[in-house]
Amino acid sequence: MCGIVGYAGNKKALNKILTGLKSLEYRGYDSAGIAYIKDDEIKIIKKEGPIKNLEENINYDEDTNIGISHTRWATH
Repeated sequence: MCGIVGYAGNKKALNKILTGLKSLEYRGYDSAGIAYIKDDEIKIIKKEGPIKNLEENINYDEDTNIGISHTRWATH
């Protein structure tokens, strides 16, 4: 199973995406990742374990207005 959340809009995306991702954590707690666009580049952060491991590695100063994130529950 997994949970996927994304945001595209006029407000800062990283906090919105992480808030949505936390509400989906029950859908997967083995790993999480986030991808967002900053300065015309796709930035990707992936971490094993709960969402807090991902959250600790996000630089909120790089905030953007578009991104997507997921949780993963290993089934095999």
